[in-house]
Amino acid sequence: MTVEVKVEETKVAEGVVVPQEEPEKDVVVEESKNDVKGAAEVKEVDAAGDVGPKTVQKSSSYKEESNFLSDLKEFERKALSELKLKLEEAILGNSLFKKEGAKKKEVEKPLEEEKEKEKETKEGKESGEQEGEKKEDVKPEGVSEKEKTVQEREEEEKTEVVIEGEKSEEIDRDVSIWGVPLLPSKGSEGTDVVLLKFLRARDFKVNDALEMLKKTLQWRKESNIDSLLDEEIGVDLSSAFYMNGVDRKGHPVCYNIYGVFENEELYSKAFGDEEKRKQFLRWRFQLMEKGIQKLDLRPDGISSLLQISDLKNSPSPSKKELRTAMSKAVTLLQDNYPEFVAKNIFINVPFWYYAFNALLSPFLAQRTKSKFVFVRPAKTTETLLKYVPAEEVPVQYGGFKREGDFEFSGKDGEVSELVIKAGSTETIEIPAAEVGATLLWDLTVVGWEVHYKEEFVPSDEASYTIIIQKGKKMSSNEEPTRNTFRNNEPGKVVLTIQNSSSKKKRALYRYKTKKNASY
Repeated sequence: MTVEVKVEETKVAEGVVVPQEEPEKDVVVEESKNDVKGAAEVKEVDAAGDVGPKTVQKSSSYKEESNFLSDLKEFERKALSELKLKLEEAILGNSLFKKEGAKKKEVEKPLEEEKEKEKETKEGKESGEQEGEKKEDVKPEGVSEKEKTVQEREEEEKTEVVIEGEKSEEIDRDVSIWGVPLLPSKGSEGTDVVLLKFLRARDFKVNDALEMLKKTLQWRKESNIDSLLDEEIGVDLSSAFYMNGVDRKGHPVCYNIYGVFENEELYSKAFGDEEKRKQFLRWRFQLMEKGIQKLDLRPDGISSLLQISDLKNSPSPSKKELRTAMSKAVTLLQDNYPEFVAKNIFINVPFWYYAFNALLSPFLAQRTKSKFVFVRPAKTTETLLKYVPAEEVPVQYGGFKREGDFEFSGKDGEVSELVIKAGSTETIEIPAAEVGATLLWDLTVVGWEVHYKEEFVPSDEASYTIIIQKGKKMSSNEEPTRNTFRNNEPGKVVLTIQNSSSKKKRALYRYKTKKNASY
């Protein structure tokens, strides 16, 4: 007796062509030493891995700098203390923001100077004509030249006091950013975390960091950024930019899917004219603000995001509107959201992007560029799994996360790993001791290129083996497979993976048993 059960499968389109690179290596642009060290550790674990199932460990592939005062270097602590003093003075001295009307006064100043010159010229002519008459004028009784000068000085001082009084503003001690109070004397533990972001973005140069903070606060004020979370923005770009899951360290993951802009209608909605491009920028900043809401801006908290940018089928830089909008977005995000991206991974990188990145590179800070990782299509799944656990990687990228899927959770969602050596065959057995139970499993082989089959083997040797999935060659672009089987007798489901290649393979899998109430 033979029973065939269909497997849920959707093929991923072929990746775009990218420049040839050395085998088994991702293209990493100026990665930090910590990143290189982390990647090496992952490779060592793989190489030393024993054949047999094991739980996938949440190994670190990159490490953020500590926000604890005790972990900072001496010059970093000194810079932080100095910045806090300067910031306190700026807040209490009302010099954190530009004075309203200052710009207008600067524009009006040349006009006022010109009028003053004309006035002086006119007065000079009149004074020449009246000079003779003044000699005959009689001075008022009881008022000497000296007394007149003293009176005029007193009047000027009174005027200055009045003007100063008009300019005085109430001190805002509650100024904050991302919900964190900025006045150091308030003692908020998040203040140091925020200030360290600005210091690191400016290589711990205190004056530069303070200036950057001032400009960010001014930009947020002028652009009404604090009200963005509640703002209804006309364009919906949720198919292009969205938050989804967390990485191995707990960083929220932000996905940028540029291929959706291949759709002319969506492209026009986002970049059709200047007003639409402004809406696009506000939508992107709103997503960033939503991402920051998921962070914990405390010394022991997760205070940055992981960003994954998928460039598959993305429009080329010849699209001027896209190029202009993205360049502006990158600049504004870098200038006003310092150190909020722990890593920026570019996947499915096309050939033209390397040239485009070379053009953008001069406008990016060194620290920003050090966080970039470029990955060719064939290495997408392998690279993402270094940073994100399989249960959090979307199924289209080789992971187990499916939209609206709640089959696996908690312990059920725990992923195990099996290493298949070159030229060998390995099996995964799922016990089915209880009759009438439904077995459910997910399985993927990183890079695939193996033969794979699924069978149910009864405990009773007199019974027949049931073929669930016929043996077939799995190509490199296969998505993870999910299947179910309901047993009518005790036994086990056996998943067989045959690796005929000259390289070892990694299989990731998870399974659960759902009891049937009728039994």
